[in-house]
Amino acid sequence: MIDERWAQAARTLKSGADFWSLRIVDETIDDHEVRNDIAQPLRTVRDRGAMLIAWVGAGAGYAATANLSAAGLQAALDIATARAKASASLSLIDHSVIARPATSGEYVSPNAEHALPSRREWLERLAHECAAANLDARIVERTASVQLTQTDQFYITGDGVRIDQRFRFVMPQLSVAAHADGDTQVRTLNGNYGTLAQGGIEVLARYGFDGAGARIADEALQLLAAPNCPSGKRDLLLMPDQMMLQIHESIGHPLELDRILGDERNFAGWSFVKPEMFGHYRYGSDLLNVTFDPELREEAAAYAFDDDGTVAKKQYLIRDGVLERPLGGALSQQRAHLPGVANSRASNWNRPPIDRMANLNIEPGTRTLDEMIGNIEHGILMRTNTSWSIDDHRNKFQFGCEFGQLIENGKLTQVVKQPNYRGISANFWRSLSAVGDASTRQVFGTPMCGKGEPAQVIRVGHASPACVFSNIDVFGGA
Repeated sequence: MIDERWAQAARTLKSGADFWSLRIVDETIDDHEVRNDIAQPLRTVRDRGAMLIAWVGAGAGYAATANLSAAGLQAALDIATARAKASASLSLIDHSVIARPATSGEYVSPNAEHALPSRREWLERLAHECAAANLDARIVERTASVQLTQTDQFYITGDGVRIDQRFRFVMPQLSVAAHADGDTQVRTLNGNYGTLAQGGIEVLARYGFDGAGARIADEALQLLAAPNCPSGKRDLLLMPDQMMLQIHESIGHPLELDRILGDERNFAGWSFVKPEMFGHYRYGSDLLNVTFDPELREEAAAYAFDDDGTVAKKQYLIRDGVLERPLGGALSQQRAHLPGVANSRASNWNRPPIDRMANLNIEPGTRTLDEMIGNIEHGILMRTNTSWSIDDHRNKFQFGCEFGQLIENGKLTQVVKQPNYRGISANFWRSLSAVGDASTRQVFGTPMCGKGEPAQVIRVGHASPACVFSNIDVFGGA
């Protein structure tokens, strides 16, 4: 876990603030990649530092530092305390009434202590899949990679609360490009950046990495030979690797409470959701059940405490289609007078926590994949996101996928390329007509969710079964 010298330094801190906290983050990222059978330069990044937050009366202040000595931490705490005092008479938020962290504890990713392959072993494994993708002269680019991240996080408050959390993230990636007659088609392993999970070597099996090189190359060649996706109204069967993006953009971001309160208006957009909607607004059909679930430990954003020290537990955001609660941490809950969740999260040590989606999941239904396909007369199956566009109220959207397959009279038929669909968030979720059972559910994650000023790029997770939406506008790409 965290270097105990830093913990000892933290115990020497003194402040005249009513409340203060220290969060140290120590992160190491290792990248391994093979491209067209050539090993790329290895890359290792280590980043560590601390965030100090102080509350004085109604005011709050913060300061970050890379100096983790006792003197460096104390200097940052002094700055945070001075800023809190200066803001006390001007603050729009009364920090004196916000609940303080009260529980100590720890969290460790599954299998985080198990050894991983050596660099040489990783490169050999990646080279094998890269070579296996070389099926045909029309395959023009092949890339296999894995990113390994170790993050140790230490949190302590002036009240004596201590939280230690150790995370290990594994992200395997495969990408194959095929080209012929002026057309290029790309197929990836679940959209590449969707394959982030906590754990060890077992993450590769979860995403079907071993043996995927040849399969993905074959699908890229299928897309080269496929016709363009037809246009018109069809039932739409979205597989979990595309449901991930649908959940993220049209449920996750609209339900972030600070966004609902207007904080993102000038950067990443506002939300069509209003505070008065909670408790009665029909967000989707009766089949829609959405949970915030930091307890699903293999998922990318699992944790025991958020970055404000709040105990994290599973909560329903949407139940039977009705909106119940937002994605709002302790600060936003106090501002909006609404219940929330433990989702105050920061991208690193040099950013303060803000409201972020974490593990945001759709609960399984009762239908098998065969049953869902069998009940569709005129439809299309889509996999793996490749493009997205959504308006600045997170309402109207248009998404594109890598791989499509028509469904006619209850059977999968022709593969089609460049499949796209569009809709309006609430109308789209109200068209949800079938939700797959647990056998169709998959867990995905991404390190690439951006939000905030100054910008924060953070890890999120999404688990979903396959889902059917009725009478959706689909169309082919240019």
